[in-house]
Formats: sequence, C-alpha cells, structure tokens
Amino acid sequence: MSDIIRRDPRAEWIARNRLHPLHAAMQPVQQSWMGPNGIIRKNVHGVGFIGPNGIKRIDRSGAQQGGAAKRTAAVEVQLPLHQVPTPAFYISVVPDMVGGRLSSHDRDLLGLARQLAGSDGAVLAVVFGEHKENTFATAGVDRLLVLDGHAFDGYSPEQRVQGLRAVDNQFNPRHWLLPDSRSGGGELGRRFAASLKERPATRVWQIKGDECIGRAGAGQQDLARPLPRLILAAVECADPVSETRHEVLPVELSTSLARSLSRIEDLGAVAVDPAAIPMAEAEFIFSGGNGVKDWALFHQTAAALGATEGASRVAVDDGFMARDLQVGASGTWVTARVYVAVGISGAIQHLQGIGACDKVVAINLDPTCDMIKRADLSVIGESAAILQALIDAVQAYRNGAKRDAA
Repeated sequence: MSDIIRRDPRAEWIARNRLHPLHAAMQPVQQSWMGPNGIIRKNVHGVGFIGPNGIKRIDRSGAQQGGAAKRTAAVEVQLPLHQVPTPAFYISVVPDMVGGRLSSHDRDLLGLARQLAGSDGAVLAVVFGEHKENTFATAGVDRLLVLDGHAFDGYSPEQRVQGLRAVDNQFNPRHWLLPDSRSGGGELGRRFAASLKERPATRVWQIKGDECIGRAGAGQQDLARPLPRLILAAVECADPVSETRHEVLPVELSTSLARSLSRIEDLGAVAVDPAAIPMAEAEFIFSGGNGVKDWALFHQTAAALGATEGASRVAVDDGFMARDLQVGASGTWVTARVYVAVGISGAIQHLQGIGACDKVVAINLDPTCDMIKRADLSVIGESAAILQALIDAVQAYRNGAKRDAA
C-alpha cells in the first residue's frame, strides 16, 4: 500500500483555478522557459542546476532524499480561515444529517447559506441529537448549536419545532434554510413555517438578489417570488463551500427546553427487506463485479450487512445479476451513503453512476484500478477471503451485542 501513488484531486483543481487564493502556492517551480528573444532561460536557483563553474546546487531541504520523496505526495491544502467575531446577523440552517453526517444536499444548503451571509453574517447550523460529522469547518459553518436529549430521538417533529422556535427567539435569524427533502427537512420546514405563520418558499434552486426561483408544475416550470424568511431549498441550490474553512464555534440556548406532550408516538423503525429498496433510494449498496468468483458468498455477505445488492455491467452481461441491479451511466445512478464495490475495476460509466455517493469502499486485487483511486477506503486482496472475514466480524459483533443486552 505504501508504494501506491496517491493523487490529490483537490490540489490539482486549485492548481488549475487561477482565482483560488492558494493557486500560486500550488504552482511547480519552473526550471526553464523561453525568453522573448527565443533564447531558453534557466532558473539558476533551482535544485540541481549546474552553474558555469561546474558546481551543482544541493537540495538541503531533504525533498530529494529517500525513496518516499520520489513518489507523488498529496499536498495538504490549508484553506484560509473565515472568522466572524461579531455577526451582524445569522443565517440558520437545519441540515437533515442522515446517519449523523452531512449529505450532499446539506452541503449545497450550507453553500447557499454562505452566499446569503456574505462577509458580515454568520451561518448557524442547528443539529438535533448526536452526530458523527467532523467537517463542519470546511462545509461553511460559523456557529454550531446542538440540541440533544431524548426528546429529539426518533420521529419528533413537534419537539423539534419547539426547539427551532427557541432558536428563533434567541438569535432572530435573517433567514431559515432547510432542505426540501423526504428525509425530514421538508416536513419539518413546513411545520415550522405554520408555527411562525409564515409562507415558506419551497423547492428553491436559485436565489438572485431579493428574489428566489423554485420549481413548480411537477418540476416543469419555474416560480419566481420575493425572497421570504423561510426557505426550503432543493438539491444543487448552490455550490458547496470549497475555498474557506470556518470556526464552528459552539453556541447554546439561553433557556432550557421543556418537553411538550407530543401527539405523535414514535414506535421505532420498521424493518424493510433491503432487496425491496430501489437502488436509486438505497443508503447502503453492496455491488459486485467481474472479480467476484463466489456469488453465493457475495449474496450471503450482502444479507449479513443488510445492504441492497448492485452489480457492474460485466456481472449483469454474464448473467450473475439481474439487469435492474446494474449501476452506472447505462444502468441506475445511485446516491448511497456507503457504496461497497467488490471486484469492480471502475469503468468510466460505472464511476459516473456512483459520483454522488458519499463514501466508497473498494475490494479489489488490482491496486492500480480506477475504483481504488475513487474509493475512500480500499482493501487489496482476494474477495472471497475478505467477504468471509467480513461475515465473521458482523456475526461476532452481533453476538457481543446480544450478550451485553442479556
């Protein structure tokens, strides 16, 4: 693994973007160039340059020493810190936080909030319950308010509306932004708007000045209206924050929230067969390709993980998987939170189909394939042995949980 050359797509993008504040730092030192009179000029200060006296410049920084320096190392980009010591106003964002992490829809929403906040305002993110997110700083959050407690567990829209009312009374945000999604933001935003007796703008995909544009007519028409205080934004309403990092200062409510007598009782999640979930809506996809030799073991692993099965085009063409399970540009575009690719090399059509997935795990024998380069976590080895070890680990975890419960 240590010999694999890792690319940094973000550093490469900054090197190409002349408007980025770190563009100059990403440019390589030019050793020679053509002068205006056609003469090749050389950088006499470059490492390894041999002057007219035959003396070679020595690199004393250690960059040329050792085998590790010969490999292309990922450049750690330190984004400029954006600080708002005394905010003139707040833009409040209530992300869905599906699985305790920011989704791509949430990041688009924070990008829109960053545009509305400008340089004087602060983006206040309101999160319910415990979370696992550690990238609020690069997502554009200036202030973070976590409302935790058993009152917000499960499906509790009335209690959450009460919490948002308390935030509204204390911070008086200029705008409220919620994702117009089926994961809770759409319903919560409409309930919150009813409690405030305000009319929200729904399915907003663009904001221009004091006007917002939302989708209407089954998504076939655009509806323009004055920008209201409460906005329910659609996917890709704005570009995510990518050029700054933020303080993420924690804030708290000045008053304690009393638990209200809810008229809704949460009876818990309903068990659903993963095979019955459409791949376009699945959160966890276990996908197999040409590298899978034991398909019975593959199905057993997917069942043990509780994942929805998928496949590459090669596996479908060979008859191992059904056509409706094909992932990719020629199949189904997926937006899973976790996508596990077993024995899939990563054709361009397949990579296009998983472009919106948050986390990609690759299991493959070839450490140089494109899927390994795309993956957030790579496991190099024989798929059968890895899948069997994965099943054993899941069973051991579940048996330990049962013993602890007993």
